[in-house]
Amino acid sequence: MRRDDWLLAQLPVGMVEDEFFVRFVSIFQEVATTMLAGADNVEHVLDPTVAPDSMVRWLGSWIGTDTIDPALPVDLQRRTVLTAARTLAWRGTRRGLVEFVSLLSRGPVEVQDSGGVYGEGDCPDDPPWVAVRVETTGGLTEPDFLALVRDQIPAHVYAEVWVGDDRIWPPATARMLEVAS
Repeated sequence: MRRDDWLLAQLPVGMVEDEFFVRFVSIFQEVATTMLAGADNVEHVLDPTVAPDSMVRWLGSWIGTDTIDPALPVDLQRRTVLTAARTLAWRGTRRGLVEFVSLLSRGPVEVQDSGGVYGEGDCPDDPPWVAVRVETTGGLTEPDFLALVRDQIPAHVYAEVWVGDDRIWPPATARMLEVAS
């Protein structure tokens, strides 16, 4: 803790006796105190559990979670960033997807995929795919839930997302194109 007069207390006695000089230095003390308070809290500004609300979404953008809606409950925004950070090393994998989606849905997640590690020439002919099934979106709207889930799936992977018995991705227009082709 700093004393309220921390800067003035460092002045020589002769300067402290001059009223004008004390008022003059007090201006700098006030500005410096504000700057020091900000510097003292830097570690907390970067902690998603206590950072200001707008900072939480910005921290999420550092790790590729750009689709956090500011209208979502703040506790969910914080948990989303924390989970995304914790699972960052597993992003794009089945494990990372299960952990992340279970946070969002607040329930069990079933993930089926065509993934695997294959030797040269042993790769299957069909394109990579993943199917994600949850019972609920965990209080999120379907578009918000879908945006966060799709953010975690590699771009080249065909994905299906199911909530209960409803397939919410791909959209109906894409389904019609699948049937037509």
